[in-house]
Amino acid sequence: MKIGIVCYPTFGGSGVVATELGKALADRGHQVHFVTYNQPARLDLFSENLFYHEVSVSNYPLFDFPPYELALASRLVDVVRFEKLDILHVHYAIPHASAAFMAKQILMTYGIYIPVVTTLHGTDITLVGKDRTFKPVVTFSINKSDGVTAVSEHLRNDTYNFFEIENDIRVIPNFIDLKRFNLKAKDHFKKAIAPSGEKIIVHTSNFRKVKRTHDVIRIFAKIVEKIPSKLLMVGDGVERSYCEQLARDLNVCDEVRFLGKQDAIEEILSVSDLFLMPSESESFGLAALEAMACKVPVVSSNAGGLPELNVDGETGFLKDVGDVAGMAEKSIYILEDAERLQTFKDNALARAKVFDLANILPIYENYYLEVLEKVKQQA
Repeated sequence: MKIGIVCYPTFGGSGVVATELGKALADRGHQVHFVTYNQPARLDLFSENLFYHEVSVSNYPLFDFPPYELALASRLVDVVRFEKLDILHVHYAIPHASAAFMAKQILMTYGIYIPVVTTLHGTDITLVGKDRTFKPVVTFSINKSDGVTAVSEHLRNDTYNFFEIENDIRVIPNFIDLKRFNLKAKDHFKKAIAPSGEKIIVHTSNFRKVKRTHDVIRIFAKIVEKIPSKLLMVGDGVERSYCEQLARDLNVCDEVRFLGKQDAIEEILSVSDLFLMPSESESFGLAALEAMACKVPVVSSNAGGLPELNVDGETGFLKDVGDVAGMAEKSIYILEDAERLQTFKDNALARAKVFDLANILPIYENYYLEVLEKVKQQA
């Protein structure tokens, strides 16, 4: 198949999933065309089956804001026509699904019908709760897609609750490439961070308020009272300076390292003993899955799709959003006994294997074929 993929080219979960999916499809012999405004962060290899088409946005002074949606639609028309794509897979309802619909309508004037699959990742749905002005566009875009997927049952249910959706939404969970994310021998790194054998706790995110990174610092402050530990804060964002100050205020700044954005996150996870994810909302929890694949148990909130990934009492624990004391207590429970910690580590890896790319990729391939056949029958 010739597949067009539209995504945000960032380190965020949706961009990572879209890029890794495209790379895997290319490895399987499909021709994959990425269409976005920058080269995706994870599109870091050369392949005869991978192509990147940049969306250039006009700086015409009439516009107060660059009309990205229009530029994207025009670029999609161009790529579909001249690369002869079979299907478009757009990640995020707005603006990607709405731009794809516009492109589809234009292409029909050329006698071309391009099926569109839309994958919902979370913020494109939950932000409507904050700004209802998007609701008509999101509803229309989802209903006009030829296929719709969501990364968790929770997100699927939220979508039906928020919008008047007539389309079927198929749940295809996020995935992990176990060839990349696995436990690596990094003992020298571990000794450098924890020279006295301290436990290593890690958190990765974009440091937005929804990630509740301040709770990570507070949880760690309670853990370190009982168990000698180090905390690695991976990522960057608006909450970083607040977290740095909070670590000073709680007198744990010497035990906390802020590492910024990291490409080789699997190497950091390989030296870690516990992953903290106290998020207010998570449609799936890809960062937690990456940790579990590296044999790191997870203590998280029970928000969104996290209970579908993190099995309470087996791969880690789930607590209510904001329950700092409860998360700290469960973290200490996991870390205080070496045999218990190893059991949680083994369970985390076993759970991660369910979401192995090798298991999820055929589901996407079959769904593309199903959508193509449905469109063919309707023609």
